[in-house]
Amino acid sequence: MKIVKILPIILALFVTTAVFSQKDFTSIADASFEHHKYHSAIEQYKKAYSKEKKSAEKARILFKIGECYHKFMDEKQAEVWYSKAIKAGFANAEPIVWYQLAVVLKLQERYAEAEVEFENYLKSKPGDVDAEAGIESCKLAEEWKDNPTKHEIHNEVMLNTKQYDYSPTFADKKNGSLIFVSSRPDGAGDNIDPNTGEHFPDLFYTKKDRKGKWSTPVPLNETVNTDHSEGSATLDRKKSMMYFMRCESDKKGKEDMHCHIYKAQKTGNNFGDATLFALWDDTTSHRFNFGYPSISNDDNYLFFSSNMPGGKGHNDIWYVKYDKKVKAWSQPINVEGINTPEDDVFPFIAEDGTLYFSSEGHLGMGGMDMFKSTSTGEDQWGDVQNLKYPLNSSADDFGIIFEGKEEKGYFTSNRRNGRGGDDIYSFYTAPTIYKISGTVYAIGGFNEPVAGVSVKLTDNEGVSVEILTDETGKYMFDVKEGTKDRYIFAEKTYLLEVHKADYLSAKTEESTVGIEESTEFIHDFTMQPTKDESGGIIEIKFPEVLYDLGKYTLRPESKDSLNFLYQTLIDNPTIVIELSAHTDSRGSDKSNQILSENRAKSCVDYLVEKGIAGDRMVAVGYGETRLIFSDNDIAKFKTKEEQEAAHQKNRRTVFMVLRSDYVPQGTGATEEGTDK
Repeated sequence: MKIVKILPIILALFVTTAVFSQKDFTSIADASFEHHKYHSAIEQYKKAYSKEKKSAEKARILFKIGECYHKFMDEKQAEVWYSKAIKAGFANAEPIVWYQLAVVLKLQERYAEAEVEFENYLKSKPGDVDAEAGIESCKLAEEWKDNPTKHEIHNEVMLNTKQYDYSPTFADKKNGSLIFVSSRPDGAGDNIDPNTGEHFPDLFYTKKDRKGKWSTPVPLNETVNTDHSEGSATLDRKKSMMYFMRCESDKKGKEDMHCHIYKAQKTGNNFGDATLFALWDDTTSHRFNFGYPSISNDDNYLFFSSNMPGGKGHNDIWYVKYDKKVKAWSQPINVEGINTPEDDVFPFIAEDGTLYFSSEGHLGMGGMDMFKSTSTGEDQWGDVQNLKYPLNSSADDFGIIFEGKEEKGYFTSNRRNGRGGDDIYSFYTAPTIYKISGTVYAIGGFNEPVAGVSVKLTDNEGVSVEILTDETGKYMFDVKEGTKDRYIFAEKTYLLEVHKADYLSAKTEESTVGIEESTEFIHDFTMQPTKDESGGIIEIKFPEVLYDLGKYTLRPESKDSLNFLYQTLIDNPTIVIELSAHTDSRGSDKSNQILSENRAKSCVDYLVEKGIAGDRMVAVGYGETRLIFSDNDIAKFKTKEEQEAAHQKNRRTVFMVLRSDYVPQGTGATEEGTDK
């Protein structure tokens, strides 16, 4: 915000430069500095330094050069010259150089280094509240950068130039056009600001087309733009009356420049003659500055900034209130809950009553930051909050406006990587997007993706939707095809179920409750086939069921294994299974047959006790008739451990899916072919 800081908008005054001896470069440089002619002062100080012999004065000149660069917002050069002044011993006499070095480091986002310099300053000035606030703001800035808000920002390159482009306001009811301030050369006048080297700023208009492209900005008519400086504007609810800032001086810029608010009625595509909008009924009002107007959506309040008496700092936020009975504006009222001893400028009153503004007095990230203040009562505001990163940066950020009640709009910043001195940026709140995706695989020897699986999503309110996996087994719940509607929403719990013929179903849960960041939940499923590739029924393993030697009574830990099978039957309510038990080859055929039958039956009995219908399960004992490893196979293993492991694999309890068309008794449907 270099141009705004240098312009008298915040009290920079142009005065006649005194005449000094041609050889007295130091006095000339000091005078230029006092008159805010920093470009000239830099060269004069450098000449003075080459002539100066006293080391203390040379150190002071180094500091003043740093001050010039700082005033002109060349922070890197300011750092160089402040550092030279410290090396020359200036800090021994004037520890403020430590503070100033900390400030320019902070403006470069070098927060840790800035903290060190603030600490150096505090050694000479213990308890200094500004330095302590500087340290706190550095810590906050680092925290805000590490945890940015959800705002997305974009440089509006079609609006910005190498000059200063800033302070946009909406020019129509649909927010499709803007009026903004620019120092680009195609304005109303040819006068050059001696402090910036740019043209005095004017008001420009631009409109967005259907594709969202801005038209080439054009200056407003010359009833508004003049040879003087035109600044921030605001329009009433009907977009027919514009209030704007104008700062006037003589053509040579020798007289004090003062800023006031003017108003102009729109007539057709242009604005009529601008007239002074008198805010303060006092004969001394011409000696003070009034600017940055912002009118409320109901046209009842006009906020502005001024250095008029009764404020707390250089420039305060004030407002006037319209009295419909007498059809007049009130005297200015100071917004006491937000102003500081520093500059508080660029107010914007949102439709919900929130007051936004920019300030150098509240804790910020470096330069001027943007803040918001909520209403604390009728015509009262407080609870000031920094808008944080990325709306704010280490540079100057100001002039925010919102599109109605939406969390989007525009603001101005001179942050790095812009096009010019000040640039206009758009912003919006990036929506929190949730997705659920994954791949469905087959297990049991296949381990391949499964296409055509029905993936059912049900929210905690019972609303369901189903999609199918593609040829690679993938699925995704993102945006509904052909619409902008989404499947997954905040603060909900979802049940995911996968179904396909000849596979056991599977399910899981996912929740967005408490998840504030955009998240893609990944859930891969493994589905158990119930048939082999040729269509034959296959054995399906589940956690091992343990028994004591030669017994069929279930051990306590075996019930955990059967609970897995219980859940499988619950998740697949239409299947009928054969639950089979097998033994190894040791012992007689008869005893093994009886043992396996009893073990299979004990498993079924347990599941019936758990609530599974008995007609969904067939208990079969196969004894040693279906060995995985024959005695000859086992004999080939070299160690007893390997042989015992093979016997263990023979002693198994498994199940097979006989059918998948089971209908529970009592539903009124028939159950043809049900095994009894």
